[in-house]
Amino acid sequence: MKTALPLSLEDFLAALPGNYTNADRVLVQRAYRLAERVHNGQKRASGDPYINHCLAVASALAGLHMPADVVAAGLLHDTVEDTSITLDDLRRDFGDAIAKLVDGVTKLTQLPRVSRGEHQEELQNNVSLAGIIEQAEDEQSRRTRKRTLAIETLRKTFLAMGDDVRVVLIKLADRLHNMHTLGFFPEQKRRRIAQETLDIFAPLANRLGIWQIKWELEDLAFRYVNPEKYKEIAEQLAERLELREQQIQQIVEQFKRVLAEHGIQAEIYGRPKHIYSIYKKMTEKGKSFEMVRDVRGVRLLVPDVPACYAALGVIHTRWRPIPNEFDDYIAVPKDNFYQSLHTAVIYDDGKPVEVQIRTPEMDESAEMGIAAHWRYKEGGQRDKYDERISWLRKLMEWRQDIDDAQEFVDSMKTDVFQDRVYVFTPRGDIIDLPAGSTPIDFAYHVHTDIGNRCRGAKINGKLIPLEHELHTGDQVEILTAKHGGPSRDWLNPSLGLVRTQRARSKIRAWFKKQDREQNLAQGKALFEHEIQRLGLSEFDEKALEEIGRSLDYRSLDDIYVAIGSSDLSVGRLINKLLETKETDDILVVVPSTSAPPSTGSVTVLGLKDILTNSARCCNPTPGDDIIGYITRGRGATIHRQDCPNILRIRDRERLVKVSWGEHVHTYPVPISISAYDRQGLMSDITSLLNTESVNILDANVRVSKNLADLRLVIEVMDIAQLSRILARIENLPNVLEAQRLRGG
Repeated sequence: MKTALPLSLEDFLAALPGNYTNADRVLVQRAYRLAERVHNGQKRASGDPYINHCLAVASALAGLHMPADVVAAGLLHDTVEDTSITLDDLRRDFGDAIAKLVDGVTKLTQLPRVSRGEHQEELQNNVSLAGIIEQAEDEQSRRTRKRTLAIETLRKTFLAMGDDVRVVLIKLADRLHNMHTLGFFPEQKRRRIAQETLDIFAPLANRLGIWQIKWELEDLAFRYVNPEKYKEIAEQLAERLELREQQIQQIVEQFKRVLAEHGIQAEIYGRPKHIYSIYKKMTEKGKSFEMVRDVRGVRLLVPDVPACYAALGVIHTRWRPIPNEFDDYIAVPKDNFYQSLHTAVIYDDGKPVEVQIRTPEMDESAEMGIAAHWRYKEGGQRDKYDERISWLRKLMEWRQDIDDAQEFVDSMKTDVFQDRVYVFTPRGDIIDLPAGSTPIDFAYHVHTDIGNRCRGAKINGKLIPLEHELHTGDQVEILTAKHGGPSRDWLNPSLGLVRTQRARSKIRAWFKKQDREQNLAQGKALFEHEIQRLGLSEFDEKALEEIGRSLDYRSLDDIYVAIGSSDLSVGRLINKLLETKETDDILVVVPSTSAPPSTGSVTVLGLKDILTNSARCCNPTPGDDIIGYITRGRGATIHRQDCPNILRIRDRERLVKVSWGEHVHTYPVPISISAYDRQGLMSDITSLLNTESVNILDANVRVSKNLADLRLVIEVMDIAQLSRILARIENLPNVLEAQRLRGG
């Protein structure tokens, strides 16, 4: 594939904005010389010298009339990440402002990378079936991780908009040149990057009002996302190019003549056809290319706002306007500050012509968006910049609290990049919402508390259902309750009550807050009940917190909340607790294994062939923390670490460290069962124990006032089996409680 000719330094310097001072030009040249030196020998995927990419990014920024320090940062944007240059070096040589910009761009992209070459080599070296399966699973994990990292990068990009929008402009310029050279990458990577550009970066440029970058990103990305349709539309456009240009020229001359007759001077030119915009019109309106291609477009630039409306009146008088095709974005600008009059008329040949009418200032703002702020020096037309930055920060404000990167990006795609509707509060304030929003979305946009207490709504004074879709111009009044909160039904997508991610996040946050205290208490009670039921000693909170962190829970309370909400199994937690307890100088922790532990006995650490026997006072079971006590003439007696008899021993020198053996063995454990007496109760318990292959060594049943108290001694292999048996017994009808008895 032939790459584009590299931009020369002379061409680049000649294209710098005319208002640059000599000092500005010297700064840019110094940045170029440093970038050229430190990137020397580095190549792009296209084979071009890396400095060409730096020049392309800087040229795009210069085309937006960005200040010299931003253009210099564009030249240096990859130096900290890809060369030996440090931020301190940049700060020393170029000042704090440029260093901060480069640091901002670096932070947006500084994420771990996976070497595809290394992975492929490993895959080729391992041809066994097991190896292939393992490598396939690793590949899936790698792809998931890369997608997570990519989403997190986008999240950081959005948040950076509220800090310094110039960082995002550099990022957009970087993405623009990457899209121009995308053809040198493998197809799968091309499609992924192109789709990401269509979903995120082109809409981002649109929301910043930078039309010239937005449409270029769209066409470049569409070429790789849907190459067949791109080629089809491009070829059909090329076939009619000469005829279309002739028609546009005739329309332009006719418009000029008609407007001049009414004393209106206008600069008129045809609007270029963008392939992706044609494709969107075809898909959204269900039209074929034959129906779309004849829609001609012209743009009128007139001196001031009154002339915009005067020109509109003349055009509507001379040609018949098409119903529902008029939009006044001068009186009601778009939320990205775009202003223009849009209309469509039937021309003399019976075919439609789309018309945009605006002032030169509006046109520059539409093409360059927020970047138009830097077009002028101090004292120029900069009054709307603060409004734009305020809008960006407000846009980002509530998303700062979203921890999940995927949810964050989803919220941007639904709440920020969709088409908009403009509705009014009862006081006349304009509220900007995604198209398709409902009164509940409106309520949460106004204030979280109003959303939580929303119970109904009026549109233009009339009561409407909460699933009603809002339209531009609606006046919305929310009816609220004094107390209460949202309904869980609002989150049901089939009901269509909530359309924006912002409202969904606020509703989930409300329920999460309400449920947390209840789940916390319930989870703590369940955990303590299980500890007590198994007759375990008091647990180590620090060890439990460590386990929680390994499972991505930040605190002990979070662990209890997860148990209470059924996100975490109590049995799983206790098994992990037994696995990770630490030993101290005297007491030994029993390791938990997936295989049933047991032996012919217990291993005494440091001593061989010593006789051991279980203490009848506490009946230790695998899974318990145990300790050995050297007796006179009978070897070592094995006790649980919390056995009262052990705790009372004064002769600590006779205590020895012990651990469970490695051969299958069962251990007697006394349990207590409390239940309402009924026929067949003991039979059900016996049947359950048989299914677990558990023997009953002893049984004692007492019944008093219809309450049955059963004391059994059963043989189990470990704590995990005991926990499962007790839980199953408690699930039997009429059983109130089943727990392990402490002591004999």
